[in-house]
Formats: sequence, structure tokens, C-alpha cells
Amino acid sequence: MSADVLVLGHGIAGAVVAWTLAEAGVSVRVADAGTVPSASRAGAGLINPVTGRRLVPSWRVEAALPAAKRVYGAMSAAWDETLWHDLRVRRRYADEAERVTARERWTRGEFAPFGESIDDDGCWFSGAARVDVAALLSASERHWRQRGAWCDEDLTVAAALQRAGCVLDCRGLAAVRDPWWAFLPWRVVAGELLELECRGLASDVMLNRRQWVVPVGAERAWVGATQQPGVEVATVTAGARALLSEAAAELTSAPFSVTGQRAGVRVALPDRRPVIGWHPREPRLGICNALGSKGALYAPWLAAAWADLIQGGQLVPGGTGLERWQG
Repeated sequence: MSADVLVLGHGIAGAVVAWTLAEAGVSVRVADAGTVPSASRAGAGLINPVTGRRLVPSWRVEAALPAAKRVYGAMSAAWDETLWHDLRVRRRYADEAERVTARERWTRGEFAPFGESIDDDGCWFSGAARVDVAALLSASERHWRQRGAWCDEDLTVAAALQRAGCVLDCRGLAAVRDPWWAFLPWRVVAGELLELECRGLASDVMLNRRQWVVPVGAERAWVGATQQPGVEVATVTAGARALLSEAAAELTSAPFSVTGQRAGVRVALPDRRPVIGWHPREPRLGICNALGSKGALYAPWLAAAWADLIQGGQLVPGGTGLERWQG
């Protein structure tokens, strides 16, 4: 397809999709005025290969992780920004059930290739990372503005379709509120994290026990994250501050002080998998959304699929297609 592609939304999904399409030779423009709260601007950009209370590998991590390393590496080189920070994960057991589960999975080899070691208190995992989302979004916006391909408007789908031959909706929460996508069974989850001044943390280790603490620079760290299903308003709360402060104290013995608090709203679907594909009634309209808490991991993988689709291919990674919710 030679027509311009207008990417709606400039969170991590929109930024990575726009970059990937341009690298594939597609003419791209980006529209985002920044008035709709972006989950990406409040998120930590974490990539964790083994997650959840059941300690299972992230869905399709074997395909998504190499794509993430490749794309963020290319972006870092092009924009002279360090966007990718390798991490190890110290996962401490939350209770006896997690300890038993971890031992069973370790014995069956289910942590390969990420499991490093296991002991009575927890596990060590490799393959994790933090993507500096704030730096990525700033560099990406400069990139498109310098090329005259940035639009300071929060366009609806209807308005966007009047301006471009093809529209890709990557707007997160704004897409949930657009009637064009009302047939999807959206789920929204508000979440918060705290910014800390904290000394004594290893610079390459994420601490995890239900909540997490991750270093983000010299004597700086974040702790997160809370979950409030069904809440569409990104508001910082005293309850989250108390819960996350307690989690930070449990996870690290290092002294800390709270220096900031963030809130955002993530978008997901009932099966907790992202969605891409063409709209069933408008062949010029596509979507990339519902990345949930794993946007940094999945965005490059899904963007590569969109590059193929835009150029006439049929590559839709299994389990992500829009058709699973049609009808």
C-alpha cells in the first residue's frame, strides 16, 4: 500500500508502529495532542520474561523478546539515546504456594532459558529489561516533528479517515471510547507507581514479590504497581502510596524517600492478549491495542506484523487477531 498511513496515538504502541512502518518504507504521519492520558507515560517500561503468581513465561516471549531487543537497539542507535537497560530479576516467594510452584517448574525445566538459580527464598531470572519509555517518546516526537509528519490533534477515527488512505489506531484508552471499536470487550485497569530516592540498590536488578522495585538511575528507583480494574480515571491516591511504600520497605533494606507518584490507565481484553487487525467494516482502518502491562515487550513484535499487513501480507501472530472478537 503506497498511501500515507496515519498513526493515531503516540504511546509506546504508536511510536514503535510508526518507526517500524517508516523503516519498511511506508509513508507515515503521527497524530497525538497529548490531551488524553497515556498509560505509556505513567508506566515503567518493564520487560519480565517470567511473571504472575503462577510463575509462567510471558505469553509469546520467545518471539516478542528478540523483536524488542532488535527494535529498541535500532532506535537507540538512530536517536543516540540509551533506551534499553538489561536487568536480572530476584523473585522472592510471596507464600508457601509460590515456593512449591517454583520448585515444581524448576524441576520440569519450565524456566528455561531464563532461570538462573533457585533457593529457599526465591529465584533468579535473566532476560529482563527496562525500556526508557519517556526518552523513547520524546525522541520519537522530535523525529516526526522534524520531518513535518506530526499532527498536534487528538483525532477520532472518523476524522482521521478523511485525512489518510490508511489509519492505524494505537490510542489505548481513547480507542476504547471511540464507537468504531465498541464491539470489542474492553477491560481497563488503573494503576499507580511511586518514584523513590533510594541508595544501595544494585543498578541491574529488579526486585519482585507481588510488587516490584526497579532502579532507574543514580539513587533513583520506582516501585509498582497497583491495579484497579474498571477504573478509567488516572488519579494518584493515598491508598496506593501507602501500599507501595510498604512494598518498597519489604523488598529492599535500603533507606528511601518518596519523590513522586504516577497514575495511568491500561487497556486489555478478557484473554489478556493484545489485538491487531483490520476493522471488519472499514478496510482502511486497523488497530494495535490492549497491550496491557506488557507494552514494552509486545509493541515491536506487533509493529512488525503491521508492517507486513500494510504491504499486503497476511502475518497476524496467532492469538492476536481482531477476528477472535467478531460476532
